[in-house]
Amino acid sequence: MRPRSEPEVRDFDLPGVAPSRQKRSRETTLALLRAGADMLRTRSLAELSIEALCSEVGATVGAFYSRFESKEAYFNALMALAARDGEQRLSEIRRPSPDTSLDKLCHLIVGGIIAWMRNHEGVLRAALQHDDTRPDKWTPFKALAQATTARATPLLLPAMGRGRKAAKTRTIAFGFQVVLGTLVNAILNDPGPLSLASKEMETRLAGCLLLLLQAELGQSTPR
Repeated sequence: MRPRSEPEVRDFDLPGVAPSRQKRSRETTLALLRAGADMLRTRSLAELSIEALCSEVGATVGAFYSRFESKEAYFNALMALAARDGEQRLSEIRRPSPDTSLDKLCHLIVGGIIAWMRNHEGVLRAALQHDDTRPDKWTPFKALAQATTARATPLLLPAMGRGRKAAKTRTIAFGFQVVLGTLVNAILNDPGPLSLASKEMETRLAGCLLLLLQAELGQSTPR
């Protein structure tokens, strides 16, 4: 999956964000969102100070609240941007050639998921940390995870041969549960030995998904 460019100021038709016709004002909104996403990589949402955020981009606190009615609205905007990016990535996935191997497909799909998570790591971690107290915050990403599985399934099924479609589909769904669960744990707890930033994480998880799918291929057809 090719590297993605950052969002443009015209893209910020987000709920809870005050619209502006002036380019400079939109650029300030963009700077605040970029800075917050970056700062959340090293601190929790509770630790994210509006004053520090504004200082980072050279804006006033008043300028922040003229755009976002609250810190909650600001975080919602960050969430919406991350989800929107994920949806865009899904829409750009193209059906591979018929001779593409299952191995290559697993690596392409897992690599794309990890690239998205790396790009929004701080926002995703903040959403996960608030899942227990504000479960609605994680809902867009749960829906995105389901959409990812649904989008990847018709790409993987042809490489798994004919027959037993229901069993293969369920195995693919479980495979993505394993992949996404591992990545969520890495974002939230970073227990090791591999971190989200590790290239080996891509290789290992793609191999894990491949092994699960190959195990399903080895099953005999029930009588």
